[in-house]
Amino acid sequence: MRITLLTIGKIKKGPERDLVDDYLSRARKLGRQLGVRDVQEVELEAGGRQADECAALLEKIPAGATILLLDERGQNWTSTAFSDHLEKLKDQGCPDLVFMIGGADGFTDEVKTQYRDKICFGSMTWPHKLVRVLAAEQIYRALSLMAGTPYHRE
Repeated sequence: MRITLLTIGKIKKGPERDLVDDYLSRARKLGRQLGVRDVQEVELEAGGRQADECAALLEKIPAGATILLLDERGQNWTSTAFSDHLEKLKDQGCPDLVFMIGGADGFTDEVKTQYRDKICFGSMTWPHKLVRVLAAEQIYRALSLMAGTPYHRE
């Protein structure tokens, strides 16, 4: 399985960029031990119309990928349930798992209808930069739970 964080908008230098890079680097290294081919981030330009941003996202989805939209109205999972879900997808032979973060206006109704699996990081609205940090950290945490490392404590 390959894991991709597919986002509208680019994070420039700064603490958020450093955190995303750190967590994805850790996830990449740990993922290799678990049979995860890669953990990557794909950033697309922001600032267009919602429909244009969503079309750009859809163009980057690999064939056969499982898509999870990050949306404030999505399912609010625990970290262990999230990890269990990722492990199940990996064990079922999911070739690509894509986490999509839309632009400032979110996803079009068409995208929401086409991809019904949504997750959130609580019911509050988060800035896109922080959502990306949270997503990168939760991907790393999920892989660390799969590997049985002491990173996650209950």
